[in-house]
Amino acid sequence: MAVVGAGFTGLWTAIELRRRAPHLRVVVLEQGVVGYGASGRNGGFCEASLTHGFANGLRHFPDEIEELERLGQENFQGLCDFVRDHAIACDLETTGLLEVATSAAQAEALRLEHEARGRRGEDVRWLEGEALASHLRSPLLTAGLRSTAGSALVNPARLARGLARVAREQGAAVHEQSRVTRMLPRAAGIELRTAEGAVRARRVVLATNAYSGQLLARLRRRFVPVYDYVLVSDPLTPPQRERVGWAHREGVADRGNHFHYFRLTADDRILWGGYDAIYHFGGRVGPGYDHRPQTYRLLESQFRAMFPALADLRFPHRWGGAIASTTRFTCTFGSAFGGRLTYALGYTGLGVAATRFAARVLTDRLLAPASPILRLRLVRQPPLPFPPEPLRTAALALVQGAMTKADRTGRRGWLLTTLDRLGIGFDS
Repeated sequence: MAVVGAGFTGLWTAIELRRRAPHLRVVVLEQGVVGYGASGRNGGFCEASLTHGFANGLRHFPDEIEELERLGQENFQGLCDFVRDHAIACDLETTGLLEVATSAAQAEALRLEHEARGRRGEDVRWLEGEALASHLRSPLLTAGLRSTAGSALVNPARLARGLARVAREQGAAVHEQSRVTRMLPRAAGIELRTAEGAVRARRVVLATNAYSGQLLARLRRRFVPVYDYVLVSDPLTPPQRERVGWAHREGVADRGNHFHYFRLTADDRILWGGYDAIYHFGGRVGPGYDHRPQTYRLLESQFRAMFPALADLRFPHRWGGAIASTTRFTCTFGSAFGGRLTYALGYTGLGVAATRFAARVLTDRLLAPASPILRLRLVRQPPLPFPPEPLRTAALALVQGAMTKADRTGRRGWLLTTLDRLGIGFDS
């Protein structure tokens, strides 16, 4: 069995394959280093949802949403237990999530969500005024919604390296700097070509997410690769920490269409990212796009507006990377080469935990085809494809313009409202 990609999806799958079928020889091939792609570069927000939030899941899978919510919570708890049981030093913190509003429209959306989640019995707390300031102090914040269940923070690169260690301990071979350049169907399986040679496997798992279109052209319309960027500060001094509070260390995200996410690291640095989601014509990805100075400047100016009390804070670290977004915002599964290859991709920024569930699905497809998990519409039905170029670039630009206008006016407008009704869109 061969796995292409040593990010979260590939590593969780290798671990699950070896756990369920110890006799299998499992080989993982990675073009860079473990966690090279989005797995090692994301902000480290680990959420239980498998559907990019309850509302999105309800829109697409109303008949399955309760089961998907249960599976998501079960999967999230399993991840936390796995990290602790295998002593993976990835700075896991179950500190909860704080969603904040910076406008009246965002506050109203948060209020409606608070009411809906409260009716479902979720442990969510509404914050404004001094209650909000006791959690986080910023002149831009008008309201907040704090939840504690099903949310954690991790160091994603350390989590990826820890999963690679466990995979090797369980008997999987993980080869870094082994880029697969071609996949060729053979009578007995698939041949994977690399610069150093070739690997032949009866079955292959493609776990390359935003890079998948480079190896399998038919997947290019299943997702769009968009670049996301982050800044990481110097460690906060005690006086700086006092100015903003953050005593509970929650991960934070605002409610803009172009949104920011931010958090404290284990050594009290601030990671600040989001807002821009940059698409390159033809879905191009590569090292040349990993840095974008104009986005770094924009992010830093937005941080200064959010936290003027930290005007003296420096950001010596910055990076970017590609994520894969689907029209449904959820992962999509599929197969190729007559079922000899199976894949999962398109986590739309919420893949830290969802990749573990995807590995369960992929393993079931390989070893347990009668599994009830495979009957879920989330698994069976792919999202609508994106249009081909040049329509794709034009459509994404139109949607991004509408999102920018909605953030400015507080009104969704006809285009976003129509997309909401259809349950499709574009997100980071």
